[in-house]
Amino acid sequence: MSNSGDAATVRQIAPSRRGNRDDHKSLRYWLNAWLPVAFGIGIIVLESTPWFGADRTTGPLRLLWEKLFGPVSTSAWNVIHHLIRKSGHFIGYGVIALAWLRAWWITLPGSGYFQDAALALLGTGLLATWDEWHQSFLPNRGSSAWDVLLDCCGGITLCLVTYLFGRLFRPEGLARS
Repeated sequence: MSNSGDAATVRQIAPSRRGNRDDHKSLRYWLNAWLPVAFGIGIIVLESTPWFGADRTTGPLRLLWEKLFGPVSTSAWNVIHHLIRKSGHFIGYGVIALAWLRAWWITLPGSGYFQDAALALLGTGLLATWDEWHQSFLPNRGSSAWDVLLDCCGGITLCLVTYLFGRLFRPEGLARS
C-alpha cells in the first residue's frame, strides 16, 4: 500500500480551503462580511439616545472646538454646532452605506456594483428612517425627514465616490467573473 495514493485520495476528498465552495457558509465568512454593518448599526443605536441630543453634545464639542480653535461667540457656536451635527449625519451614514455595500459585495458574488449599492442604500435609508422615528419619542431629540434625506445623500455620495475610485484605479475590481 503506497502512501502517495492515499495522499492523492485525501486531496480529492478534501479540496483546498481556497477552492472550497462551502467557505461562504463559515461563521468567519459571515462575520467578516456583516460585522462592520452590525458595528455601524450599534453606533447609530447608541447615538440615537437622549445622551447624544444637541443639548448634551454642545458642551463637550464646544470645549473641544475652543481648545483647537480658540474662543467663539454663542451665536457663532450655535451655527458651528449645527454644522458639526449635520456633518456627522452625512459622514456617519455614508460610512454605514459603505459597510452595507461591502457586505453585499462579499455575500452576493453574482451581483454587480449597482445592485449591491442599491441594497446598501436601501439598508441605509431604512436605518436612517428608523433612527428618526425612534428619536421622535425622546424628550430631548427631534425627528426630521430632512435628516433622513441628508443621511441618504451621505450614503449616495460615498457609494458614488467609491465607484469612481474603483473605475479610475481598479476597474478590474468592479468586474465580476
